Amino acid sequence: MSVTVRVPAKVNVQLAVGAARPDGYHDLANVFLAVGLYDEVTVTPAEELRVTCEGPDADQVPLDRTNLAARAAEALAARYGLRPDVHIHIAKDIPVAGGMAGGSADGAGALAACDALWGTGASREELLDICAELGSDVPFSLVGGAALGTGRGEKLELLEVGGTFHWVFAMAARGLSTPAVFREFDRLGEGVEIPAPVASRELLDALATGDPDALAAAVSNDLQPAALSLFPELAATLAAGRAAGALAALVSGSGPTTAFLARDPRSAAAVAQALHASGTCRTVRTASGPAPGATVLGAARDESVHAGA
Repeated sequence: MSVTVRVPAKVNVQLAVGAARPDGYHDLANVFLAVGLYDEVTVTPAEELRVTCEGPDADQVPLDRTNLAARAAEALAARYGLRPDVHIHIAKDIPVAGGMAGGSADGAGALAACDALWGTGASREELLDICAELGSDVPFSLVGGAALGTGRGEKLELLEVGGTFHWVFAMAARGLSTPAVFREFDRLGEGVEIPAPVASRELLDALATGDPDALAAAVSNDLQPAALSLFPELAATLAAGRAAGALAALVSGSGPTTAFLARDPRSAAAVAQALHASGTCRTVRTASGPAPGATVLGAARDESVHAGA
């Protein structure tokens, strides 16, 4: 049998970053919103653990055991005394190295798929514990919706969202390393007292009421100056989106994907068209949120899943 799980991308509507901790991580107040761009992760019993990938920029996805999907399978198998002998196939649609948690989504997807395939009966708390071990964004990829992440982002408090928010995402011509962006954040903050990160009450209220104008006034990303320092061309993309009528424009997470909040689907389409015509980005996508977290789409016999492959 094979099991397929769909997992969403995310946008950080607030990313407040504290000073570097002794362990090298940073305390965060990270408000996640899952959006409707998805990867699909399929796991099938195999003679040994292996990873394959298809889709945009699939050639940039590691296929060895550094892939979070492979690490998720190994972590779950180790907890239950199993061998992680599965073929993990990732159908990518979330931008690679784009600040939208595509790798984390694949880790959460593989974890949920292996749990269903092996019938481990793991509790949600156990799965979230494994997610936290894998990476700061992985727990949110499992739960989806909207959440406040504290600690290094892995401690989640689910948030109420009172409506649908419409987004445009502009993908850059190259990737941007998350560790490099945090190092630049530290460099830019040398000699400056960095306050403890706190979630914005105005932003949480805007999410709860579903008010796009209020959300636009409250979005923020403390990593944006560091991302722009390393990738100055992103400033032109942000300006193009604002000029096209976006309510808000910001770097998504550590970048380099830029995110634009629109009032409604028609406005989002207009912003997307203008960004595409601007020549400041590689590709443009529209999506809305909140979106559900890791979702098992179903199980199928191996021969039906791979028919014609």
